[in-house]
Amino acid sequence: MKNNWGTYIVIAFVLFISFIMYFVLKVQTDSKYDNDLVVEEYYKHDVHFQDEMARIQNAHDLKVKPVITVEANGVSIVFPADFTPKDIKGTVAIYRPSNKKFDFQVPISFTDSASLFVPKSKFVGGEWYINMEWQYKGKSYLTKEKIYVK
Repeated sequence: MKNNWGTYIVIAFVLFISFIMYFVLKVQTDSKYDNDLVVEEYYKHDVHFQDEMARIQNAHDLKVKPVITVEANGVSIVFPADFTPKDIKGTVAIYRPSNKKFDFQVPISFTDSASLFVPKSKFVGGEWYINMEWQYKGKSYLTKEKIYVK
């Protein structure tokens, strides 16, 4: 039997579609390919976007900003010296974009100096995002940074 070129095009399309469907099904069923959103309830989070931008602008307008430093034994967050430590309230949300099981939050609380330390035992090696939300003298601030922990 002699096949014409149209038969070969149909066979090529069927093979290509089968190849694509195999990978789509593999990604959807295999738990190692986790496709969760970074933020739960994405649309509710998106409604407050303008408020978030105002808090980011407040943090950007500071003359001296908080400094996040990755050290050998952990991560240090130091607020400017002109801030009164007892007046700073808020949380530090630390999350790993590749696996939400490692996400955690630390309340901002100080003893005598305006510095916060998170021990390395809470981290696994790799990329982390730090979102600091804090209030100081009635003004809200938001700082977002990316760090890499070895």
